[in-house]
Amino acid sequence: MLYLVATPIGNLGDMTPRALDILRAVPVLACEDTRRTRQLLTHFGIPHPARMLSYHEGNEDYAGEQILTELRAGRDVALCSDAGYPGISDPGFRLVRAAAAEGLAVTCLPGASAVLCALVLSGLPTSSWTFLGFPPRKPGALLRFFTAERLAPHTLVFYESPYRVGKTLAAAAEALGERPAAVCAELTKLHERVDRGTLPELAARYASGTPKGEFVIVIGGCPRAERSGGGEAAPHSQQPHGGSASAE
Repeated sequence: MLYLVATPIGNLGDMTPRALDILRAVPVLACEDTRRTRQLLTHFGIPHPARMLSYHEGNEDYAGEQILTELRAGRDVALCSDAGYPGISDPGFRLVRAAAAEGLAVTCLPGASAVLCALVLSGLPTSSWTFLGFPPRKPGALLRFFTAERLAPHTLVFYESPYRVGKTLAAAAEALGERPAAVCAELTKLHERVDRGTLPELAARYASGTPKGEFVIVIGGCPRAERSGGGEAAPHSQQPHGGSASAE
């Protein structure tokens, strides 16, 4: 069995008993950063498994084949990222796809999710939403990224680096106008904060300086009246798309 294990996004108290049981039991553990995962195991008094594999963006193909070999041999493998769900803006989905294609058993152990925390804390509609990962860095691509979503009715959720929050909010304000939005930082941690307002207000608030923390930005969808005046929304081109059942 391949176990996809969600790990805490900041507060270690969010680790689930089921996830701890699996980490104690599996003979093979694949993780984004073995050092970070060893710290997690040590915190909970869990002995290191017989084999730990590093599985990250730079070695997905090679490490993924190693994991598949373990699964084919009948050994359980747990996969975890540094925080949140593996496969959500972290390596994982290719491994799941490959395992499923071979008929290997896969299951997910739910847990903390920065996307879901930010979505419900934002106060914006949650009935229909899309997770966009990390926006592009180049100014032109960033503006096109938001312009493509101008007529989309669903709430948008995405990650951003503290070094780029101000620029990203400014581009979103230019493309989307007076949309309600929320900037969520350090979720589940001691200094958790949520700034709410319109995109221009938030862009001005984050225009200077480099804020501390890890950020999730949530933006309201296109109002019905604006969609009626501007035609139908263009088909969504981003891969992750979810409603209430979407993960991290």
